[in-house]
Amino acid sequence: MERQGQQSQYLWIPGATTVGVVCRDGVILASEKRVSYGYLVVSKGGKKVFKITDHIGAACAGLVSDMQILIREVEAYANLYGLDVGRPISVRSAAKLMSNLLFNQRLAPLITQTIVGGIDDEGASLYVLDILGSVIPDKYAVVGSGTEIAVGVLEQGYKENMSMEEGKDLVVRAVKSAISRDIMSGDGIDFLLITKDGIKEESMKF
Repeated sequence: MERQGQQSQYLWIPGATTVGVVCRDGVILASEKRVSYGYLVVSKGGKKVFKITDHIGAACAGLVSDMQILIREVEAYANLYGLDVGRPISVRSAAKLMSNLLFNQRLAPLITQTIVGGIDDEGASLYVLDILGSVIPDKYAVVGSGTEIAVGVLEQGYKENMSMEEGKDLVVRAVKSAISRDIMSGDGIDFLLITKDGIKEESMKF
């Protein structure tokens, strides 16, 4: 009985499949569009990928409200940093800034797992953060309820120095695999394609 209670409680945590991949020329961040609450699909057009600066973005899984609050704060601090120092914030510094904000909220945490990625003078990079602000650099990452399925596709298909086109194809395969088995993910994919030329947003419905 206790185990059944734990399982039903888990169902009320919003799900997602959110992916980040480092490529030769930049970073790809993507997430599917479904926003669920238990057995109810609240929205088929939820946005879980966000632009922070012209060369840094974030993709999240968890409570949409918490994602939006966190991204707004990081974006504001990043803009203040640029005005104060006279140069854009680095990807590592943006991830650390987000980590500090999450850690400061640890007693009443923001329920969101986040992937921060972008390109700067050090090249393309990607960082994964949990709800308490742990910062883990990686070449590819998945967060959300579809992680177990999508990460297997990435493990099998990821190669160093992939082109952006190859990376996007791999991300689509990973998210589609998760959508086919995870009931809390679905309804299309939003992309942030981050290169030295800036950020391009794309969307795919299916």
